[in-house]
Amino acid sequence: MTLKVFITGASSGIGEALAVYYAGEGAKLGLIGRRSEFLAGLNQRLGGQHACYALDVCDAPALHAAAVDFLSRFGAPDIVIANAGVSAGTLTEYEEDLDVFRRIMDTNVFGMAATFAPFIPAMKKAGGERRLVGIASVAGIRGLPGAEAYSASKAAAISYLESLRLEMRPYGIKVVTIAPGYIETPMTAVNGYKMPFLLPVEKAAQRFAGAIARGTTYTVIPWQMGVVAKLLRLLPNWLYDRLFANAPRKPRGLPG
Repeated sequence: MTLKVFITGASSGIGEALAVYYAGEGAKLGLIGRRSEFLAGLNQRLGGQHACYALDVCDAPALHAAAVDFLSRFGAPDIVIANAGVSAGTLTEYEEDLDVFRRIMDTNVFGMAATFAPFIPAMKKAGGERRLVGIASVAGIRGLPGAEAYSASKAAAISYLESLRLEMRPYGIKVVTIAPGYIETPMTAVNGYKMPFLLPVEKAAQRFAGAIARGTTYTVIPWQMGVVAKLLRLLPNWLYDRLFANAPRKPRGLPG
């Protein structure tokens, strides 16, 4: 049986690596990205048999139309991966950052819900073990200085996915939350500071796919960052503030 996988943010980084991985497994793919030329190039590299949709995940009607087309071509997906995300430093004291703040929240939270929404009825009807996968971040575990919007968006994504997991449980649809640490992608390439346990994106994609196949409810990848994440959760506020007040910050600007 051919696996059917729908992936947002597929034109670069983690999404591209996941597309390459699942194509290698013989899957039929639905690929979402904002840059049509990158999607077309990726599709050609993967054999040209996949469905490509150039759109922004903040555009719910466009996502709905893409889902309808995918369903008509391939049927209900086995896996839907809401991977699209943007990141930038934000400081609330600068009013010009408010537009950036909204863009990050819309893409990383609303875009995730808009990705899943048009597929859930078909996945319920089809039955079987299916997966809704949300890519969160360790940045959502505790608020990081200079990253109010990004940390808030990923914290919201984690909570949203937990709620969705409970809602989907009666239907046999597993919701998988993956919180990456530092992965070698264009998004992390702009970070001008040391990134512990940095993981090549191809290895990350393999580990993500393993967690998805197992139906893992929540995981941090790489595992070393999972240990760090657990420790961060336990730190009292006074100690966390002392340790992270001067942590390196993401550069401010438009999200990418």
